[in-house]
Amino acid sequence: MEVDECGGFPPEPSEGSSQRGSVASSVTRAQDVLVYLVGDSAVHLCVEGVACVSVQELGRSVREALHIPDSAMDAFAFWLSSPLLELQLKPKHQPYKLCRQWQDLLYRFTEASEEDISQDEPCLQYRRNVFHPKSKELQIDDEGVLRLLYDEARVNILAGRFPCDPETWTSLGALSFAMELGVGLDDQKATAALREKKLISFLPAHVSGGGGGLFSTLRGKGGRQAGLEHNLLEEYRKISTLGSTPPEPTQHLRQYLSTCHSLPYYGCAFFSGEIDKPAQGILHRAGRKAVNVGISLEGVYVMDIKEKHVLLGLRFSELSWDHSYPEGEGDSHILWLEFDGEEAGTPVNKLLKIYSKQAELMSGLIEFCVELQSAAEGGAATETDSDVSLSHQPAGQAGNSDRGRGGRRGKLRRQSSVVCSRVHTLNTISYVDNGKEIKRLKPKRAASFFTRQAQPPTYSSVQVEQG
Repeated sequence: MEVDECGGFPPEPSEGSSQRGSVASSVTRAQDVLVYLVGDSAVHLCVEGVACVSVQELGRSVREALHIPDSAMDAFAFWLSSPLLELQLKPKHQPYKLCRQWQDLLYRFTEASEEDISQDEPCLQYRRNVFHPKSKELQIDDEGVLRLLYDEARVNILAGRFPCDPETWTSLGALSFAMELGVGLDDQKATAALREKKLISFLPAHVSGGGGGLFSTLRGKGGRQAGLEHNLLEEYRKISTLGSTPPEPTQHLRQYLSTCHSLPYYGCAFFSGEIDKPAQGILHRAGRKAVNVGISLEGVYVMDIKEKHVLLGLRFSELSWDHSYPEGEGDSHILWLEFDGEEAGTPVNKLLKIYSKQAELMSGLIEFCVELQSAAEGGAATETDSDVSLSHQPAGQAGNSDRGRGGRRGKLRRQSSVVCSRVHTLNTISYVDNGKEIKRLKPKRAASFFTRQAQPPTYSSVQVEQG
């Protein structure tokens, strides 16, 4: 995410100390630059003075090459991306210079090994802007822009980055199938085309068995694979019979994006981290679980990387947060999330610890999104996205005026859907109102720990027992 929302990039290495050399001031000749789109395609630019060119200047060239209208210019941003780290850049940033600091950024914001860091190299990507509201995205008419947004959403669905239920990924897969091969294919041709393209082209890898292997090959179309194929073709037939006339070019693109908008983490920036596992067995062995943390204009979502489901989803009005630095050797950066919960029928404050070197980035992004939200609410009343109301009604609306401990907001929904929170599976620290501790766990912070909050304080301070 945008690094200097929370302290800035580290200073550029001096000429004598950098192992990668210095930025040559004489680099003014035209050079080739590849700006990658999500997927395998790229925009080829010839740029003069590449060492000093800014994101804002590059943006004009990329929009011109892609024929993006001015009305949609805010929908996209430049990112530096690699398997180890993803950062959205600001218009003033100079990508060439930041690429030269990439190893410094990896040491600062990842747990990667020295060998991995030395071999990692970022690419410059042009993709969706985290700060672009979904409501504005729905107003876009340009087919090329919708295609770019669709390509990115599809990659996130297939990679399992957007957890969704079977009916959702089946519907999205059928739409992709229809866009790629057209509607109206008879059963025989549709089946043959699907088997040629393979399920992994249309369904998430963890669902379609994208890992391959001998067992997957021997199983062929039997069992689960056959069921997935049948369901996808059935959904495709429904799409083919919906209208007697060929669909408009943007119809399926809009339908795909609209379905993705119903997922609360669409449009998020993603960060890697770990959370504590609940103690298990007679020896009470614990450990940590790898998670993805998605942060958008609406809230924070913690997702299980392995199981591909949501562990916790909170609107900004439903949480307090802070970031703590390591206090001793072996300690971690921690993003703390506090939210309302329940323990044996007793209302409590719950604390979730997210261990991550990117906690500083996450905290800075939350703060920036909260400021944007507050500014929007302070001006003209804005229309809330109806398709994002999967979690709770935002605080401050009718019925929530006395939402303290005596008038609590609704519980987090606990359903079988992968989109809904699974608070009962989390290893959290719980406190009651009067400061009495329920679990024998304490944060390494003072009682005034939480100084950041999306709304005017509605929580009791986190009380730490003395002695």
